[in-house]
Amino acid sequence: MREYMKFYIDGQWVDPVAPKSLDVINPATEGVCGHISAGSAADVDKAVKAARKAFETFSQTSREERIDLLERIQAEYQRRFGDMAKAITEEMGAPASLSQRAQAPIGIGHIATGIAVLKSFQFVEDRGATRIVKEPIGVCGMITPWNWPINQIACKVVPALATGCTMVLKPSEEAPFSAYIWTEILHAAGVPAGVFNMINGTGAEVGAAIAGHPGIDMVSFTGSTRAGIEVAKAAAPTVKRVAQELGGKSPNIILEDADMPSAVGGGVKHVMQNSGQSCNAPTRMLVPAGKMGEAIGIAREAAESTTVGDPNGNAQIGPVVNRTQWDKIQRLIKAGIDEGATLVTGGAGRPEGLDKGFYVKPTVFANVTNDMTVAKEEIFGPVVSILGYDTVEEAVEVGNDTEYGLAAYISGTDMAKVREVAGKLRAGQVAINGGGMDMTAPFGGYKMSGNGREWGDFGFAEYLEVKAVLGYTPQQAAE
Repeated sequence: MREYMKFYIDGQWVDPVAPKSLDVINPATEGVCGHISAGSAADVDKAVKAARKAFETFSQTSREERIDLLERIQAEYQRRFGDMAKAITEEMGAPASLSQRAQAPIGIGHIATGIAVLKSFQFVEDRGATRIVKEPIGVCGMITPWNWPINQIACKVVPALATGCTMVLKPSEEAPFSAYIWTEILHAAGVPAGVFNMINGTGAEVGAAIAGHPGIDMVSFTGSTRAGIEVAKAAAPTVKRVAQELGGKSPNIILEDADMPSAVGGGVKHVMQNSGQSCNAPTRMLVPAGKMGEAIGIAREAAESTTVGDPNGNAQIGPVVNRTQWDKIQRLIKAGIDEGATLVTGGAGRPEGLDKGFYVKPTVFANVTNDMTVAKEEIFGPVVSILGYDTVEEAVEVGNDTEYGLAAYISGTDMAKVREVAGKLRAGQVAINGGGMDMTAPFGGYKMSGNGREWGDFGFAEYLEVKAVLGYTPQQAAE
């Protein structure tokens, strides 16, 4: 049983202003696996004051000092790697193998990328007599989700540290253990007091207090579009910058000449990873209408070969994070059946043999139309919807016919055609033929998938203000 009842403010572990506890539920067992304190606006105020004081000095540190700090964090993270992986498995149900090969390693990836970017980042540029200066924006509020918990903490905290900002983090109350280990890592690495502060609590109380606090200069939020709208509303009266990475309903366009087993099977497996709890998952698969039967067969095999079970065992996917998510996924699966989509495999209820835990059957729907609920709503579970199309133009139109625009996927062998389609898709990131991860590529969305970008040098920009100093280098009078 983990007990994390203190907050990290001004370089110390402190009690909340008004003690109140929250249970943390292990989604594989449905049992309580720990307790955290629920913070309040008063705790946020304390943290903001510490961050504002620390900003006075930390904002003036040199590039070399911040590189050294990040390198110490990197070394300490590597030392605590096993602890991090175990925590993520326990708090949100990621299989141990996924925690060890993806969930925990991506934290190291963001630190290493941040160091590399910082070494050559151009903070100052002269244009004639004018100097353009990029300066730290100030105190940053960070609100992060539970699905890739340390990824979304690291991709915010690292660029903030690299650019000289201070911060207040509210991690998800559903998956708080990894955030505590992250905080212990930063403390052990010698992050100066007040530079990084962490408070637990609910979005309605702590998240809202962060978004609306006049002492916070920007808010970086990752989560649902619904919650993102509330963050933006709370932030509006103080006209602070708001960067958001929100929901997605990403199209996966399989072109006529694609390798069907690879494209369809790989697309299904991609959705199943992390129990479907990835905002950029390729959940809407578009296939040529004449190949619907072939796609169904491949998708069925891919889904039915995906093992579900104890995240500490050998299963490929574990549970979804909590009862609320499980109930939502069940409701949407039922909607797919009721609205006439073809249930290829999976369906409602837990997988056979699993009577406890928030487990979901790997599910595939076919003959889906884009007006069906399963094609429109973000399910955030291991559910794939297959839609047919007659022309590439129709595929692009359907792919873009969504309120979201986070990611898109295309498979095909005619690279000219594939690139043409990529250029027409309204999404922040487009992957061609399963294009691999690029830690420096900007990540973020169009439309209701958010605004701003994270990762790499694009992530640095969110934490910087731009100042123009006119006449900095006066032109010499002509001789």
